[in-house]
Amino acid sequence: MVILGLEGPSYGGKTSALGRMRRVSAIRDALFFPCYVKSFARREDVPTPATRSAAEQVEAFVTFMEIEGERVRAARRHGGLVVLDRTVDTLLAHAHAMDEIHGFGILPELCQRVEEMPHLRPDHTLYLDVTPELLHLRRKEARHHEVEPDYFLHDPAFLTHFRDYFCRPVRSPATAELAVASGDGDRQETAAVVQALFTYWAGVR
Repeated sequence: MVILGLEGPSYGGKTSALGRMRRVSAIRDALFFPCYVKSFARREDVPTPATRSAAEQVEAFVTFMEIEGERVRAARRHGGLVVLDRTVDTLLAHAHAMDEIHGFGILPELCQRVEEMPHLRPDHTLYLDVTPELLHLRRKEARHHEVEPDYFLHDPAFLTHFRDYFCRPVRSPATAELAVASGDGDRQETAAVVQALFTYWAGVR
């Protein structure tokens, strides 16, 4: 089993790129997993990203790791190529950001929990690096700022620390190999970058 992960900030182009990849012959038989939040039937059940305490951050982590456990079981049944829209590193990057912003100090504990819980450790992960200005523009173009003007995942401090987890790591991410590529191009350019690298990784057994 080969596991590939795609990471990046919200509105970074991950989901669009993976949607186009489903038609690529080298990837067509892969088992695709959507972002964790797509597993919730009701929006109000999704844990808040703006946690207010260490306990609330741990509770959110546990909720998402239950979804990760379901991913593990499905991936084992599939047994072939697996493609993840966000991985456990998203959960750890979020915890790192909240540690830096609020001083929760829970990342070491969560890293230990990950090791002890069933999870998919990607063989290769690509992080799409997108400037904050472009992220804000994409969200504005989607008119999502009108219904949710205060979008925590685009808070400048959160974006900085979330990015640092991948681009300036102080501890090794869960993935075995991490690559970083610019996601500042349009959707077609970003999808082409993801497709090229994922097709290459999928062929390296």
